[in-house]
Amino acid sequence: MDRLDAMTAFVAVADLQGFAPAARKLGLSPSAVTRLVAALENRVGARLLQRTTRSVTLTDVGARYLERARRILADVEEAEGSAQAERTKPAGRLVVSAPVGFGRVHVTPLISAWLKRYPDVAGELRLTDRVINLVEDGVDCAIRIGQLPDSSLVARAVGDMRRIVVASPDYLAARGVPKTPAALAKHDTIQFGALAAAPEWRFSEAGREIRISCTPRFTTNVADAAIWHAEQGGGLTRVLAYQAADGLAAGRLKVVLRKYEPPPLPIHIVYPTSRLLSAKVRTFIDLVIETANWRFGAR
Repeated sequence: MDRLDAMTAFVAVADLQGFAPAARKLGLSPSAVTRLVAALENRVGARLLQRTTRSVTLTDVGARYLERARRILADVEEAEGSAQAERTKPAGRLVVSAPVGFGRVHVTPLISAWLKRYPDVAGELRLTDRVINLVEDGVDCAIRIGQLPDSSLVARAVGDMRRIVVASPDYLAARGVPKTPAALAKHDTIQFGALAAAPEWRFSEAGREIRISCTPRFTTNVADAAIWHAEQGGGLTRVLAYQAADGLAAGRLKVVLRKYEPPPLPIHIVYPTSRLLSAKVRTFIDLVIETANWRFGAR
């Protein structure tokens, strides 16, 4: 027995004072309504309705139960209405996760734009370079750069990202421009630890992967530090394209070994499921697809 169905049948019989009119209202047969009410009475262990050939009336227990049943059904209806509204209109708090640097520069403006578009919601941006569990950490969706492991998450491709080697014009003028990955052995290198735990840089030529071991003069786990040192003439560093965008635009850095770059990394927005996706997540994904220019894979 579904208790809510049984409560609904009981309330309808009490309101309409009969099983036949209640059945017509609910779109059921009179016998089905009778079974639901009987099952409800068996469950509560008391008679709720007095039945005669001419009328149906409430018992004392039934009158008290009717009042509580109305409240329960009203609460359920309100809860369902609220949940359905959230599927059509953004509500509540949207929690988004993103890598620290990328999130600060590229995701923050989108969260701001989303909040302006939907003034009745709240937003939270969690910046971290570790891969988190969305469900356990209470995150609605996440921006991830790189190949995704097999998982139950739904992923939407929203861009791509080059991995580039850069150096300052002064450094290249003084030490020369490397023409092949093997030439890195003659250069000072700056290792950005967040990209690779081991000092090994990977390149590609005609579909073949090339791995070059480096002995960096400077190692850091922060991209800004690696890029700053490169801009000061400290050597060559390998970073994601967006991290060096300002230095390249200002002429403080130049890209080298362009033709040996590996394939761009995909950028995805991931979320736990696409079934009954809430309006807050759906509208944020739509905003990303509509406005974000995350094509960092162009050469």
